[in-house]
Amino acid sequence: METLLLDADAVDEHSPTTAVVDAVEAAFAAHARGDTVMPAKSYVDLPQYDGDFRSMPAYLDAGDWDAAGLKWVNSHTENRRRHDLPTVMATMCYSDPETGLLLSIMDGTTLTTKRTGAAAAVATDRLAVRDATTLGLVGAGAQSYAQLDAILTVRPIETVVVADADPDRAAAFVEAVRDRVDARVGSIAEAVACDVVSTTTPVRDPIVDADDVGDHTHVNAVGADAPGKHELDDDLLAAAKLVVDDREQCTHSGEINVPYAAGRLTDDDIHAALGTVVIGEATGRTPADGVTVFDSTGLAVQDVAAARVVYERASAAGAGVAFDLLGR
Repeated sequence: METLLLDADAVDEHSPTTAVVDAVEAAFAAHARGDTVMPAKSYVDLPQYDGDFRSMPAYLDAGDWDAAGLKWVNSHTENRRRHDLPTVMATMCYSDPETGLLLSIMDGTTLTTKRTGAAAAVATDRLAVRDATTLGLVGAGAQSYAQLDAILTVRPIETVVVADADPDRAAAFVEAVRDRVDARVGSIAEAVACDVVSTTTPVRDPIVDADDVGDHTHVNAVGADAPGKHELDDDLLAAAKLVVDDREQCTHSGEINVPYAAGRLTDDDIHAALGTVVIGEATGRTPADGVTVFDSTGLAVQDVAAARVVYERASAAGAGVAFDLLGR
C-alpha cells in the first residue's frame, strides 16, 4: 500500500464539518469508555528559538472502526516577524493500527482548526440551552470561523457578536459570514452575553468578567493551551458548571490551570469530563443550570478521529499524492 500526502487544501476539502463533529463525538465517547491509548502530550522546549515542539500520539477504538496517529506541532512565537512563517504549524501522521503502515501524512494545522471547532460543537450540544440562537465570539482569528461552522451544526444560530482587539480583523469576520448569519462587531461584554460563547484568545490575564456573562450562557473556553493562559475570571469558573475535555490536560494547561494551581479551584469544582457526558455517565445541561463552561485543551484522539474522516474521503475521491514510503 502507498502513503497519501494531503496538503491543507485537500484536508479542508475532505473534512466536512458534520462528519468531523460526529467523529470527534465518537472520540470523546471512546475516551470515556477507556477504549483509547493517549499518552500525555510531550514538549521539546527550544527557548533559543522562542519556540517548542509538541507530540500528540493516540489510538482509539470507536467500536465499528479504530484508528491511530501522531500529531507533531510547533509553536514559535517570533516566526511571523523573523521568518514570515506561521506561529503554529502541525503535521498529522495517520497509521493503520493493525499493521503500523503509515497511511497518510497530512496538514495538521487545518485538521486542528476543524477538530477544535468540532469539540466545541459537541460540548455546545450537551451544555447549551436547546433554543440558543445567539453566539458570541471573543477573538476573530481562524478558529472563530471553525467555531461558527461547527456550532451551526448543533444550534440554530441566527445572530453572532464578535469582539477582537483588532477591529479590522473583527470587521473582516463579519463580512465573511454575513450571508449565513446576522453578524456584527461588539464589545467583549456584548459578546459574552449571548446564549453560546467561544473564547479563542491567547491572553494570560482574564478578559471575560463573570458579571457580563448571561445567566444561562454556555462558554467554550478554547484559547488556553499552555500553563499561564487564562481567559475567564476565577469567579466565573467557580460559579459555573465546569466540564473539561481531559482533567490532567486542563489542570495543567487549560483554562482552569491558573486558578487550579493557586488552589482557587479544586477537583471538586470539575463537574465531569465531556466524554462521560456524551455516554450518559454524567449530566449535561439541566433546567437548574445557569452558566456552563467547557474547558477545551484539544486531545490527540480528536486529531486521530478527524484524520480518519479526511483519509477515508480523500482516498475515495482519488485526492492527494500517493507515494511508496517503504520503497518496495
